[in-house]
Amino acid sequence: MKNKFLISILSVSALALVGCTDLEELVIDESLEAQTTTPVESFVAPAYGPLPDAFTHTKNYGLQLISSDQAILPPRGSGNDWYDGGKYIELYQHTTTTTNVVVQQTWDAMRLMLSRTVTALEKLRPLAATDPNAAKAVAEMRALRAYYNMLMLDYWGIAFKKDNTGQNSEILRRQEAISYIESEFLAVVNDLDNTKGPGRMSQAAVNGFLAQLYLNAGVYRNPYGAPSFATGDMDKVIEYTNKIINSGSYALSSEYFAIFDDNNHSNKELIFAIDQRQDLATSHNRLGYWSLSGSQYPLAAFPKANGTDGPAITSDFYNTWVQAYGSTDPAQADARFYKENFTVPADKKDLTGVTPANDSEHYFLVNGATYEINRGIQRGIQWGLRNASNGQPFQPGTLSGQYRIYPIIEQRNGFVNYVNHTLEIDLENPNNKDYTDGYRVSKYQFSRTSDSGRNRGNADIVLLRLADIYLMRAEAQLRKGNAGAALADVNLVRASRTARPSVTPPALTLINLDLLYRERGFEFYWEYSRRTDMIRFGHYEDPYTSKTNADVRKRLFPIPQSAIDGASAEPGYLVQNEGY
Repeated sequence: MKNKFLISILSVSALALVGCTDLEELVIDESLEAQTTTPVESFVAPAYGPLPDAFTHTKNYGLQLISSDQAILPPRGSGNDWYDGGKYIELYQHTTTTTNVVVQQTWDAMRLMLSRTVTALEKLRPLAATDPNAAKAVAEMRALRAYYNMLMLDYWGIAFKKDNTGQNSEILRRQEAISYIESEFLAVVNDLDNTKGPGRMSQAAVNGFLAQLYLNAGVYRNPYGAPSFATGDMDKVIEYTNKIINSGSYALSSEYFAIFDDNNHSNKELIFAIDQRQDLATSHNRLGYWSLSGSQYPLAAFPKANGTDGPAITSDFYNTWVQAYGSTDPAQADARFYKENFTVPADKKDLTGVTPANDSEHYFLVNGATYEINRGIQRGIQWGLRNASNGQPFQPGTLSGQYRIYPIIEQRNGFVNYVNHTLEIDLENPNNKDYTDGYRVSKYQFSRTSDSGRNRGNADIVLLRLADIYLMRAEAQLRKGNAGAALADVNLVRASRTARPSVTPPALTLINLDLLYRERGFEFYWEYSRRTDMIRFGHYEDPYTSKTNADVRKRLFPIPQSAIDGASAEPGYLVQNEGY
């Protein structure tokens, strides 16, 4: 059943959970109003409530994406747009400081979510002895708390052990943290089921997160050294991925981009995701619009819903596609690279001699009700809706409901030109600040409910899906020396993308760690795993466009200075990570 969680937060800044001198976290549910169908759900809802906001571009999405080799966000235009105090440049170049706002806000969001699980458990445990639903909710909240702690361990190398609001958290690191998270997952996994959909913690989600924990355990035990992959850990990865695969409850999506559609909640590939269907105030479309050109309007119905000229992919990551497919354009070889939702007629493609000043007849018509932009990696001159000078939102066609599609024009800073996304983009060239620079990514469908472009995203934000289960199993098999089993899993995922048969990726003939790393990049680009993958595969210190720092201590983010200051009354309680 779909519940509608209406959550009102009095003050997020007041709930940062690090300012109290005794480190006691505020009992936050006193500031919430949750309208749900049962009292049990009213305690569960706040623990999920902050997730959409926590996984935005200014928090967890930006933190994970921009710190990897897949995305770069330079200052644009005059150099002020997206500079934002240099916070994204720090993340990208691995020069992050203890006052970086993206790091701080992500930390605060994670601590808030942890605190809410503690509060929920405190409310639910007295009911669990007589109410089976409350008992199951206790298991769900313990699993959710363990997942949040696994994120803390991955980002900052610490986990917080806390069972009630009246006690201080015990801070755990390395093996202690791994063992605690593992024990929490194992304690509840058999008490959960898979009946509530991908927006809730389930038995399959816990099995998947256990596999992730064991796969990365070698990194978590020794975050600054060369990861070791113990056979026992790899056996556990295989054990827990097998549980999901053998259940038959999930299926790989034949259309790759359907995984990220506006109505993806029912997609059988999703195992755990942030459910945005409830139309929360915090639901958003940021994963849909952040990278797009500011002159691109993806929906005819919403003339205010445009892109924001955010990050582009790096030439380094793009070239991995080129290396994989050689002389064949990856858009013609791999369904994951690109999906064409409309085709520019052949007689319109050639823009020789055409300029914004003389292209008034250089257009074609589309049905506004069904029009949507192309998905995947966007290159070259972009076509789309164009604002009209006569005051109409977009140029109308000759028939009702039709709209003209032109080569998109950018008009900023005194120049008028076509939006032409070029590959090269860096942080050093003072003349390389064109808004159009860099290939863009449109992976999530631009939400048809997003009237301003920013808000009201309906797409579930995907955090764990079946392809990852297969590729984790492949990696564990490969690290154990079983290349045949690994190759079979990789090719199974590639062969599943059959909705557009001409671009179903061909089978690989061999597999090794370098090829598996490349394959994970193709499958999960611009999701939430690249930084973790880079560290595990030994590539986080590699040099790439505008990034040279090879300090292994940057694998972990700094604990925000605000948190260190908040813990100053208890010396030694919260210790800064090395290198900061």
